[in-house]
Amino acid sequence: MNHDWQQLIAGVGYTGKRLLAALPAATAIGVSRSAAPALPHEVVCADLDQPVATLPSAGCVIYTIPPASDDDVRLPHFLAALAAKPRRFVYFSTSGVYGDTAGEIVAEDAPLQPATERARRRSAAEATLQQWCEAEGVELVILRVPGIYGPGRLGLDRLQQGRSVLRESDAGPGNRIHVDDLVNCALAAADPDRVPGIYNVGDGDVRSSSWFAQRVAELAGMPPPTAVSLAEARAEWSEQRLSFALESRRLDLRRMYDQLRLTPQYPDASEGIRASLGNGS
Repeated sequence: MNHDWQQLIAGVGYTGKRLLAALPAATAIGVSRSAAPALPHEVVCADLDQPVATLPSAGCVIYTIPPASDDDVRLPHFLAALAAKPRRFVYFSTSGVYGDTAGEIVAEDAPLQPATERARRRSAAEATLQQWCEAEGVELVILRVPGIYGPGRLGLDRLQQGRSVLRESDAGPGNRIHVDDLVNCALAAADPDRVPGIYNVGDGDVRSSSWFAQRVAELAGMPPPTAVSLAEARAEWSEQRLSFALESRRLDLRRMYDQLRLTPQYPDASEGIRASLGNGS
C-alpha cells in the first residue's frame, strides 16, 4: 500500500484514533476538537463548529466527523481551512442513505432515500463533497458505512439494562463492520492506486441486529435479551429506535472486494465479537 503522501485524519474518535494509529507518525496528522490521544502523531486541535485557522496540507484527507445538524457547518469550515487542496478525499458516510429497501440488495448506484435525520445529513454532505471535489479536481472516495462494532462498542450496557430486541421472525437482515475492518477499508480507499468512487463497506454477514445482540450476550456470558414482537415494540419503543430497527437492506459489497481489493478480517461477526471481548470491551 502506498503511504508516501501525507494523510490528514479529520476526527480522532472511535475509528479515527485507530486509523491514525495504523499510519506511520511521520506521514499522518490528526484533527480533533478535544485533547489529543496518546499517540506519537501530531494532532491539530480544531473545533469545526466554528471557523478555524489554516489546517495542514495533505495528499489525502480521511474525514470521519459526523454532521452536527441539518445545516452542517463542520464540513464547510474544514474545506475552507485546508492550506492546499488534497489529491484525494475519503469521506465516511452511512449506508442509511439508502433508506429502507425491505431487505433487498442495494448497490452503490441505487437511489438515495434517507429516512432518518442522520442519513439525510450524510446524503447532503455527500452532495456537497461531490460538487466541491469536482470543482477543485480532487478525487473523492465515499465509504457508505453500516453499524460499527468492536472493543467497547458491543452494546453490553444495553444488555445490562435489560433492553429488549425484536424477535428473529420480525427482524430484518443487518449490516455491520468491525472497526478494524473499517480502518482497513479507509486505508485502501486512501491508496492512490485504488479507484475513486462510492463504496459500500461491510463484513457481508447479514444476520439481524437481534441475532447480534443475542450472540454478544452468549459470548459475554450474560442472560439473553428479551425478544419482543413487532406489535410489542411499536407499543413500547421510541419512534426513533423503532424506525432504526425496521430499516432493512443488504449491502452489495462487490466493489469493495473487486476495486478496493479488500476482504474483511471478520466476515463472521461471531469471530469479530470474540476478538472484541478479548480486547477490553
